[in-house]
Amino acid sequence: MKASDYIALALERKGVRFVFELSGGMITHMLDSLNVRNSIRVISMHHEQGAAFAVDGCGRMTGVPAVAMATSGPGATNLLTGIGSCYFDSSPAVFITGQVNTFEQKKDRAIRQLGFQETDIVSMARPITKAAWMLERAEDLPGMLDRAFALAVAGRPGPVLVDIPMNLQRANIEDKLFHPEVAAAEPGSIKAGVARVLAALEAAQRPLVLAGGGVRAGQASAEFRKVIEALGVPVVTSLMAVDLLPFGHPLRVGLIGSYGNRWANLALSQCDLLLVLGSRLDVRQTGSQTEEFKAGRTIIHVDCEPGEINNRITGCEAVESELQPFLAGMEDALPKASSAANFTAWIQTIEDLRKQWPDTAELANHPGINPNVFMHQLSAHSGAASAYVVDVGQHQMWAAQSLEPGNNQRILTSGGMGSMGFALPAAVGVALSSGSPVVVIAGDGAFQCNIQELQTVIRLKLPLKMVVINNGCHGMVRQFQETYFDARYQSTYWGYSAPDFSHVAQGYGIQGKTVAKAEDVDQALQWLWEDPLEPKLLQVMVDLMANAYPKIAFGKPISEMEPLSKPTEMEST
Repeated sequence: MKASDYIALALERKGVRFVFELSGGMITHMLDSLNVRNSIRVISMHHEQGAAFAVDGCGRMTGVPAVAMATSGPGATNLLTGIGSCYFDSSPAVFITGQVNTFEQKKDRAIRQLGFQETDIVSMARPITKAAWMLERAEDLPGMLDRAFALAVAGRPGPVLVDIPMNLQRANIEDKLFHPEVAAAEPGSIKAGVARVLAALEAAQRPLVLAGGGVRAGQASAEFRKVIEALGVPVVTSLMAVDLLPFGHPLRVGLIGSYGNRWANLALSQCDLLLVLGSRLDVRQTGSQTEEFKAGRTIIHVDCEPGEINNRITGCEAVESELQPFLAGMEDALPKASSAANFTAWIQTIEDLRKQWPDTAELANHPGINPNVFMHQLSAHSGAASAYVVDVGQHQMWAAQSLEPGNNQRILTSGGMGSMGFALPAAVGVALSSGSPVVVIAGDGAFQCNIQELQTVIRLKLPLKMVVINNGCHGMVRQFQETYFDARYQSTYWGYSAPDFSHVAQGYGIQGKTVAKAEDVDQALQWLWEDPLEPKLLQVMVDLMANAYPKIAFGKPISEMEPLSKPTEMEST
């Protein structure tokens, strides 16, 4: 059969529901085969980066790889930011790029390029993928695709790229089924690790669990919740795991890190045992003072990648294991009687800290709409949403601090890559994979990065509730300039502008509205959700000088946060 027809059949066999793409010459054979077979929905985006982020959203939401396709040259290179996002945030994905004919490739010639748009995408993508291959013989295609899908979900999930020359797409190949063996990460001694954790909990008075994105990526959220509730241990989370427990859960403490909830950072600074599950302990979580972070407490770090343990924070007790089998082992080993009563006083201490330092009071003196208050109001109206998809910037921090995820609601954002422009196209993938309304939260700067996907939203009539937090600047960097550059706002406020997004939405055929007064927010949110299935955009005007607080005072321990404490050195991130 024709190789491109085999690709369409193979993707169907793998359970792929969506292929996101932007058409180009080097993928026309594959697009035509998908069209003829008509078993997979082809979603035409308006930029390849949008296609990559949509795949990222699908993979995070379902745990199953979706596929993005792009043509050679600029099409392939435009995927790279989204590929990196999948890699750093552990999203399973398969990227298929078209390449020029094998006889048009420069190979070892001392020239820059032979074929039109010839670009070595495999070399470019290799550092940010689990694997990147170019097909060299048509008969190797079935095995290569099978290995790609198996590797994308094995161990720590991530993206795989397959680059297919155009002449090999039209070659005749045999339909073969492969069952590749992909080596799993060594689990280590799960039983010994479980015993060590239980012994440490027995001795602890103020334990905390720090849960990271690895819990979701490892498909271990159900096991996590069972174990946590049986142990009765309070939970702080990284940015990538703020949706693991629903808002109001008695063991949910909140977000820790650079912009963490003040009470959560204070609780972390007071704990005597920290059990880290699937979190990298990067500088955004721990602050720069690593010695202070680990002082006075035992840290047990469970992760499937040994390189992530004792990396920045040394002296941790290491448990090398994927989280699902580890937590299953914990569940089996737990005594039938809950130990929750052991930590009642500790949980009350944390609750007292929460009452002392509420998130809504951090910007209480700023005029206009308080963004933390707004996130709570948005949550109250958004029970029908399957997910919040949040972009990158100050709004990302306000959302992580103050959104109220429901029992089955997800909060997705770009963590490791931290790419502006993530939310709108990723929400396209999330809405398609969930079949439910999705809330998009983006800043004015971030929304402009992939604003073209509004056309995808209206063409597909996707139920996106788009909220643009408009402060008229690149707020996070403006805040950085306020602290470190004597309030010289070059390129964040000076030399920057944004349109009226409600009018932009209307230009695409989407209803748009603006709210600028706190007393009008509730009515505006009622308008946003009048019809849960209708795409709408709400522009929320926020004061230009509103900062994302609290924020770790760089150079000081995690417990010392701006604006009450001042940084002693310039941060690098």
